[in-house]
Amino acid sequence: MLKITRRCNLLFKVIYCALACLLFLTFNRTGQAKNQDVIQMSTYKKPDSEVLKNQLTPLQYQVTQMCGTEPPFQNPYWDNHEPGIYVDVVSKEPLFSSLDKFDSGSGWPSFTRPISLDKIKTRKDSSHGTQRTEVLSAGAGSHLGHVFDDGPGIDHLRYCINSASLLFIHARDLEKEGYAAYAPLFKDIIPKQTREVAILAGGCFWGVEEIIRKLKGVVKTEVGYTGGSVMSPTYDIVKTGRTMHAEAVRIEFDPAIMTYKELLYWFFRLHDPTTMNQQGNDKGTQYRSAIFYQNDIQKRVAQEVKDEIQKSGQWKQPIVTEITAAHTFYPAEEYHQKYLQKHPNGYTCHFLRTFK
Repeated sequence: MLKITRRCNLLFKVIYCALACLLFLTFNRTGQAKNQDVIQMSTYKKPDSEVLKNQLTPLQYQVTQMCGTEPPFQNPYWDNHEPGIYVDVVSKEPLFSSLDKFDSGSGWPSFTRPISLDKIKTRKDSSHGTQRTEVLSAGAGSHLGHVFDDGPGIDHLRYCINSASLLFIHARDLEKEGYAAYAPLFKDIIPKQTREVAILAGGCFWGVEEIIRKLKGVVKTEVGYTGGSVMSPTYDIVKTGRTMHAEAVRIEFDPAIMTYKELLYWFFRLHDPTTMNQQGNDKGTQYRSAIFYQNDIQKRVAQEVKDEIQKSGQWKQPIVTEITAAHTFYPAEEYHQKYLQKHPNGYTCHFLRTFK
């Protein structure tokens, strides 16, 4: 009887140890990688200041080593919607995932949580006469930004991070760049992701872009000029109305989430397609209503939607939207891009109509 008891105790210990090891080897966050696959920081040795000055740009050094802050809206990742992870620009340790990124309207990359809590550390920051919580990378101690308690996630946290502190690794490049452990996080995203392009003009491109960029399925927007007779036009030339360019928005969207036809339904709601060369107080050929199709399928769909909207009676006057083949698209000046995100109270004459 004693031997049986001892054998049972031994068996229990073996099972307990096996379970403990299994738990130890697995991240506590669902779907994340196992510890043996993750880049280890225990052997990382931070270079001295002179080496870092040669490795980093002046802005990266100022932000990460001197607790600096980059300008809002004038940094590479604030509006990045690509799938992937963000790593420390100094140590290359993984810090944040695009799966936790959201648009905070602050002009800096914002996340609801780090990719793993052990990848960051925090400390109190009393600079500038306010009490804040500074966020640093755990391995290199790089200054990243600050964390606030006004986020949308279940913890209500908003990690407001400088782009200059980060390096983005696209999901498709994770294995190639040595981050294969994180590839499973995006296994359901990369194979299914497809893109189509649409170019639409409906008056001042500030307001058109601001509505369209928020639509589910829209991946990227860019404002610019198209449909004119002058190469490489600038706003100062286009605004005269003499070049025949239209202020337009180039839209990249995922047709698996929103079809081209559905996008056009939104388009005919956000502007008045019955006013020739005019939207609200804006008058001129640059403010005309136009659909610049990319192929014969888009041409057919555009005509079908235009006819359908006209027959529906939602607009009492004839729709004057032109449907024409896409011309060269010239991106507008940087200060026009995401204008109403940068200036929330800026001018717009666009709004979504309620169709019956």
